[in-house]
Amino acid sequence: MSQSDLPGSLPERPVTDPALDPAPTQGPTTALAEPVDRVRSLWVTGVVLVNVGINAAFFGPIQVLLGQQAIHFDEGQKEAILALVTACGAAVSMVANPLFGAFSDRTTSRLGRRAPWVLFGAILGAAALVALAGAPNVAVMTILWCLVQAGCNGAYAAITAAIPDRVPVPQRGAVGGLAAMGQTVGILAGAVIASVVSGNFALGYIVCAVALLAGVVLYLFKNADVPLVREARPAFKLWTFVKGFWISPAKYPDFAWAWLTRFLVNVGNHMVTLYLLFFLKDAVHLEEAQGIKPEFGVLVLTGLYAVMVIITSVVGGAISDRMGKRKPLVIVSSVVISIAALILAFEPTWMGAIAGAAVLGIGFGAYLAVDFALITQVLPAALDRGRDLGVINIANSLPQVIAPAIASFFVVFWGGYVSLYVAAAVIGLLGAVFVVKIKGVA
Repeated sequence: MSQSDLPGSLPERPVTDPALDPAPTQGPTTALAEPVDRVRSLWVTGVVLVNVGINAAFFGPIQVLLGQQAIHFDEGQKEAILALVTACGAAVSMVANPLFGAFSDRTTSRLGRRAPWVLFGAILGAAALVALAGAPNVAVMTILWCLVQAGCNGAYAAITAAIPDRVPVPQRGAVGGLAAMGQTVGILAGAVIASVVSGNFALGYIVCAVALLAGVVLYLFKNADVPLVREARPAFKLWTFVKGFWISPAKYPDFAWAWLTRFLVNVGNHMVTLYLLFFLKDAVHLEEAQGIKPEFGVLVLTGLYAVMVIITSVVGGAISDRMGKRKPLVIVSSVVISIAALILAFEPTWMGAIAGAAVLGIGFGAYLAVDFALITQVLPAALDRGRDLGVINIANSLPQVIAPAIASFFVVFWGGYVSLYVAAAVIGLLGAVFVVKIKGVA
């Protein structure tokens, strides 16, 4: 089922690569056409590097730098400061992603719909990171981190929408897998940056800003975005624009089920990873049993998890393209994620933790690649790809807010880590079950 078959789509002609067809005959909906030409490796590399830069700019601060800055302002209140700053940033990200995606949908720049917002988002995020290095107090720190989130989410919304704009359906699994690989490499790069600067958080922010800007350069020069002609853009009406962020489950059930399954799987994944430090300390008793500090244990597990995500995101996406099917691999990968949670629940040892981290990475990497490809095939209309993918991305960010509350309840009040990880497994399995409800994709 192609997007041109979906309700709300317009009659479209296939997009050709501007490098091969420098002066195509463009009707008013050329930019909205279902892509048929396979994208080249240089374009894919540009997309991957944008994802690396964005995630380095996100996770270097989240993992280390914001915490160090919180200690700088008030060590006694560092937990409260970090919670305030990250919660405000998360709230901004949930709004900014679909909003900037919608803005990019309506952009008629000669550079295309997505490239201007990748550039704008990178500049805003980098400028805010540099300013964050000299923030004089917690209030300014919070505002600047919200601007970082706004800028990075603007760039992320645009680069995510560029994939269904340019990549034909039979290639989306592979490209989605490479994009997921870029995200994971960016997370690792952020951790490396934070480690290398050795407590100098101001320098860390500047290096993250440089990484963000460097990541977008290749894409900006090789983006091949097809401009949206003004005749294809609907007249702007505020209420219609705002109302458009509600995508009716009754009218677009496949989209609704795809959103729900991604939300559930992400909740389960966050529940598994959230308390790893405390799990190694209080359940595995890692230092007493193995002589390994829990902090180093988390680093080992995170690195193993990341390596497996990188491998399986690339392999899983390519396999789904060859199969021509998405749902079976989404279901299998969701089940694998649940198995990882059960390993941690019933084998609270260092070897059990290593096995759980590896299995979790295998499942989540494949899930990221294949589920993204599936989602691009259930978007309601080509005109609103950026907005609709932004709505989908709420299913990535909202679990970061909800999962800590759920996890805390299980750990403190209802059975400890066994019940936490069993609950995570059940939630992940629900995600697998609901994938079956999607009818428009094999």
